[in-house]
Amino acid sequence: MRLIDEIFEMGGGYVLDFSNRSFAEFFEDEFGIDIYSGKYDARGTSKANHLRSLIELEDGYFVGQVLRKLWAYRGDMRGPQHIGTQEDMRDQEKLFGLIQKIEAGTRAPVTTSLSGAAGILNLDTVSRDLQRALDSAKTDPEDAVTAACSTVESVCRSILVELGEPLPAKKDIKGLFNAVKKPLGLSPDRTDIDPQITDDVRKVLGGLATVIEGVGALRTHGGDAHGRERGYTRIDQRIASLAIHAASTAALFLIETWQRKFPSRELPRAVEE
Repeated sequence: MRLIDEIFEMGGGYVLDFSNRSFAEFFEDEFGIDIYSGKYDARGTSKANHLRSLIELEDGYFVGQVLRKLWAYRGDMRGPQHIGTQEDMRDQEKLFGLIQKIEAGTRAPVTTSLSGAAGILNLDTVSRDLQRALDSAKTDPEDAVTAACSTVESVCRSILVELGEPLPAKKDIKGLFNAVKKPLGLSPDRTDIDPQITDDVRKVLGGLATVIEGVGALRTHGGDAHGRERGYTRIDQRIASLAIHAASTAALFLIETWQRKFPSRELPRAVEE
């Protein structure tokens, strides 16, 4: 933290030459987050303290991205006359060495990307389900699997609500995914794909459906959605992590497909019945 304080000139509560407004805009534009939210004010209300709180609270991969962007901003702020100087090269070596350590061993980028997309699109249920899954992976892997499954279900429900499509009679992960395939153009039999890759795309989409069905089955047979008996130890952290990463990949793909197909529309919060 001392190194970060020094490099980003955080003495006196400042961060580089940011004003309160430009600091808020930087984090909103680059990461889609409110740096002045109550989540980041545990240390105090200054810009520096909000940044320190973010570094302490957020996932290492995300923190690494923030520090990289701040470094690029510092370079633009100081101008070309400072880039490549002995001082600049020394700071760069120290900072990026620190970033590598911060990023090492953190959760996979797909979960961070999903979390960011869910936050930007106001998918509050997706964010909660994903965070619950990540928090429970070590301490309660059965609950993590249940939450991972719910993550995909929440994305599917949100898409169907926005399109005005009825929810399927069976609202499990398989039923919800099948319901969004057609409006998103994810049916394996689509004919608008280059013939050279048609079979490949069909296999990938078929595999995606299999993964989603597998996550749902794991939730039924190994999660905690239907209660747990005494001595319940069928799932370990390794399997829970597999389910989280698989579900996150599927959910992020659905969100990105939505954004590509309907770029001017924003997903609302999932509606519970």
